[in-house]
Amino acid sequence: MKRKKKEIVFYISTILSCLIAMTVVVIAALLVYDRVKNKNEAVEVMGDNPAVMYSEKEVDNMLTAAILEAEGRTAENVAAQILNQIESGLGSGDSVVGTLRPLYPNDIVAVSGGKYWFVPINEQLKMHGLVQENLNVLESGEMQYMSGEQVISHKGIDVSKHQGKVDWNQVAADGVEYVFLRVGYRGYGTGEILVDANYADNIQGAKAAGLKVGVYFFSQAINEAEAEEEADFVLQQVAPYALDYPIAFDVEKVSDSKARMNQISVEERTKVSLAFLNKIKGAGYTPMLYGNLEMLAVLLDMSQFEEYEKWFAFYDTQLYFPYEYAVWQYSEKGKVAGINTDVDMNISFKEWN
Repeated sequence: MKRKKKEIVFYISTILSCLIAMTVVVIAALLVYDRVKNKNEAVEVMGDNPAVMYSEKEVDNMLTAAILEAEGRTAENVAAQILNQIESGLGSGDSVVGTLRPLYPNDIVAVSGGKYWFVPINEQLKMHGLVQENLNVLESGEMQYMSGEQVISHKGIDVSKHQGKVDWNQVAADGVEYVFLRVGYRGYGTGEILVDANYADNIQGAKAAGLKVGVYFFSQAINEAEAEEEADFVLQQVAPYALDYPIAFDVEKVSDSKARMNQISVEERTKVSLAFLNKIKGAGYTPMLYGNLEMLAVLLDMSQFEEYEKWFAFYDTQLYFPYEYAVWQYSEKGKVAGINTDVDMNISFKEWN
């Protein structure tokens, strides 16, 4: 499962030019952000939250006026503080979006469609309550969530046919507690629903090795009827087995611009996702929504998913996403005994019966 997010990263040949470029972006954003919020310019509504976005061209057009206004401010230290933050972010290897995020603590800053999005955090939604200081990152890159000296998170992976043949006994011996298996997928061009070629072997092998098992389906549904068709397919495939973890709806953008699900609106994508989750819930299973930052912040109306479990994909060491989620996919390049390829690594903050 790959994160399909195209972040715009500026590569500048010298420290000076890098600082200039970053200063332009941030000063322009700071000076025009409140103005744009109160106008109908470059604003799209997602649920009850206005999401403000700036194109590169718009930032360039604001450059001259922004710098002139910044230079005329009496509080010159504001610009100096911003510059220091930018320099610190770039010096640590952060991207443009990673450098912007600390400057906007009340927004979720994401990249989608080649634009920077500033999505106000909806305080009415359930927050995760996790504490950054409790996150322990091992030298191997493996993550743990701690309570004092005790690890209270649970180590997991997710696999598909792309991991090839898996030695599940070795996986279990490596400390993996659970696995999400791809049960199937819909072609992003053809629209055909297919079972994952290794699904049967994987679920039988994982269960025999004592791992707890959940499944996910990679969707490319473009309407509610197709989403329900996908749910029915999954229910048929899991019927012979007892699941321990949820059934996840994997909703992602695909790098191919013509991919069928890329073309639908936020409202349509939200309805499609709810149709799948409702069908799974009605069958007596625990449904879960899987998505990355772009999907959960920009491309879905998260106010509609309060009753459902979330599985969040974010390849970083920061607990950036504010809303509640039960599973965090924190790496796509993990190494686990018994698997000869890179594998997605997860930690869960709860268990299911």
